[in-house]
Amino acid sequence: MFRSQDNLNFAVSTIKKSVSIDMSGQYALLSYYLIPIIAIYALYLTKYKKKQAVNRSVFQDSVESGMTTPPSLHPIINKDICIGCEACVHACPEFPAHNVLGVIGGKANLISPTDCIGHGACKTACPVAAISLVFGTSERGVDIPHVSPEFETNIPGIFIAGELGGMGLIRNAVEQGRQALNNIAARNRKGEDCLDIAIIGAGPAGFAATLAAHEKGMKYVTIEQDALGGTVANFPRGKLVMTAPVELPMYGTMVFRETQKEDLIDFWQSVADQTGVRINYSEKLEAMQPIGNTFTLSTDKGNYRASSVLLALGRRGSPRKLDIPGEQLNKVIYSMIDPAEFAGKKVCIVGGGDSALEAAHTIAEEPGAEVLLSYRSDAFTRAKRKNREKISSLTAAGKLRVVMESQLTEITETEILLSYQQDKQAHAERIPNDAVIVCVGGILPTGFLKDIGIEVETKYGSA
Repeated sequence: MFRSQDNLNFAVSTIKKSVSIDMSGQYALLSYYLIPIIAIYALYLTKYKKKQAVNRSVFQDSVESGMTTPPSLHPIINKDICIGCEACVHACPEFPAHNVLGVIGGKANLISPTDCIGHGACKTACPVAAISLVFGTSERGVDIPHVSPEFETNIPGIFIAGELGGMGLIRNAVEQGRQALNNIAARNRKGEDCLDIAIIGAGPAGFAATLAAHEKGMKYVTIEQDALGGTVANFPRGKLVMTAPVELPMYGTMVFRETQKEDLIDFWQSVADQTGVRINYSEKLEAMQPIGNTFTLSTDKGNYRASSVLLALGRRGSPRKLDIPGEQLNKVIYSMIDPAEFAGKKVCIVGGGDSALEAAHTIAEEPGAEVLLSYRSDAFTRAKRKNREKISSLTAAGKLRVVMESQLTEITETEILLSYQQDKQAHAERIPNDAVIVCVGGILPTGFLKDIGIEVETKYGSA
């Protein structure tokens, strides 16, 4: 009996030792895997916090500069549904060049609204359907012409495609121009004594429509107040443009992912040359009115009559002018294309938005350039932080002169007359000048649309 008890005690003791050895081995094995996991998780948290700090900074910069209204179609995120997976962030074709979307507090946010140009890829990428695409915001509406799925307005025979309809994305504009022209051709509204179609604008939408009209053998005229490319042609030299593969009539699939605007314009020009399409450049539409089932169009160079009209205008419209003596001089322009053109020149830039500040700091870095930046307000509240910082840095270095609360009142061949406030007193100063760049925005074509009877709806965060 005693032997049996001894054997039992020995067995229990052996089991305890075995368990103790086994548990210590498990702890060692657990530590072997757990420590790297903890280290990786700590690294992830550090990067996650840094990324969110950057996102907060970008968003705060947008708020401080007043750049909170997207120019076209943009996402609205349902925070109750969003899981913060960042799928939308990485799906945006503007990423990583621009942080359009970013996660803050575990939820996706539109952190740089003015950099969003309506790709819509974020909505497709969201795995939980937390994103809707809308125009405008609850605080600030966006005027969008009312068009049917066939791109026809409330006036039969007048169609709208591209940026004017809220689609600033090149790919979408090209596709809309092509589809709109196909719909127009299908209507078969033809007259023996007039054109089949008048296309207004030769940007992405207008150019695609022109190619389609030419391919179909239609009687057409395309009118462009500037140059091929429309708004794209007025981008600064070297600016990267984002697009995606799209079908271009008479050419096939246009494959561009990221390219400089000059390369894109050169490509379009080569297509125009090869196909022989006809585009009237430097011709501006001044009036349009319906006559029976047709439309008469008056430009600064002639008159036309067409069965249908496709408006493929940019939303920037015509540049807003200063309306001062001397503004008609050739040295006055309304956008900066190539800063190198102003090397060694005395340049005055008028405006306080991003386009004005970008023109000022890029020209100021050209050899021998003397730059004066004039703005009517007392602060650059409508420009991004990076541009404000560059202006401050160049001003401190003596490479740029900034005169706030100032206005140009006269322009001559060799001078400008600048009026401004200093020490609560009015001053007027004549300053030697070679060139003036006016960057004070554009006159939207909304008034023109309403004048001819096209219904325009103000969207306040709606589709």
